[in-house]
Amino acid sequence: MQEKAQNTSVLLIYTGGTIGMIENEKTGALENFNFEQLRHHIPELKQLNFTIDSLQFNPPMDSSDMDPEIWKKLAQIIGENYDNYFGFVILHGTDTMAYTASALSFMLEGLNKPIIFTGSQLPIGVLRTDGKENLMTSIEIAAAHDAEGNPIVPEVCIFFENHLMRGNRTTKMNAENFNAFRSSNYPILAEAGIHIRFHRMHIHQYEEGRQLKVHTWLNSNIAVLKLFPGIQENVMAATLAIDGLKALVLETYGSGNAPSKPWFIRCLSEACAKGIVIVNVTQCNAGTVEMERYNTGYQLLQAGVVSGYDSTTESAVTKLMFLIGHGYSPEEIRERMNHSLAGEITV
Repeated sequence: MQEKAQNTSVLLIYTGGTIGMIENEKTGALENFNFEQLRHHIPELKQLNFTIDSLQFNPPMDSSDMDPEIWKKLAQIIGENYDNYFGFVILHGTDTMAYTASALSFMLEGLNKPIIFTGSQLPIGVLRTDGKENLMTSIEIAAAHDAEGNPIVPEVCIFFENHLMRGNRTTKMNAENFNAFRSSNYPILAEAGIHIRFHRMHIHQYEEGRQLKVHTWLNSNIAVLKLFPGIQENVMAATLAIDGLKALVLETYGSGNAPSKPWFIRCLSEACAKGIVIVNVTQCNAGTVEMERYNTGYQLLQAGVVSGYDSTTESAVTKLMFLIGHGYSPEEIRERMNHSLAGEITV
């Protein structure tokens, strides 16, 4: 079993984003990722006693342009290279990183290897960059193995500012500080200080013989509606009348509460009856939806709305895309939204 550890290699995939920007020493201009430049700026990479290969998108993509087609491309890249590498590190812009990480957690069924997303708030070439530590530690985590040579973190994660988090539990919370991401409803998987301390009880366990199955069927006919005091019937009606709409993620108040106005409940009931799947997630950064707790939430349950439990919006959106893409009926999707597929909810 030790042979696994001796053959450790990591594939670094650069999709785009701030972390890949390196300052040209002569001109001062920011240039896109080049792995040889990266080795120059991070000479510590040479100290790692395993192989690091790289693959980059050409041209690099701003994370604001990420969409399901790119998620499919990433899933296929991992599938094609899965047997050749011990782990994977994906460099990605921070703005939509949580969406991409959530999507891949569903698309890569049977995953038994680390996929670590990371990025930075400042380019690698800048003096105070956070990218260097994020990248180095992500590579170390992707290569980390136990005494039997098995991966310690065989799941899709985000590493940022010393914390390793489950990808489908993570949300970007800060556009300015280095600690940009939070996993509010699930414990962090590891902390990086002098040592990397893994919290094994919270991490998916490696299973001998588990086989990867890559899914690329996604359907993005989904909308997200955030409730606010004073929301009008025409706004709700127009959203639910979108041509081809299959599902709606409804961001409600507190523990899943919403207005009790007759028109509001009627709109939801009629949409559910037509086969639109409506999932209730909370606007709060932390906490879970409990529609049975208050009458305003219970009315949603009676209308046919499904609880998103403690799911992030990013996870709920990508899970719905995944389930709709597989052709499940509205009833089957509602049922599967009540179960964890990749550790994304606590029921």
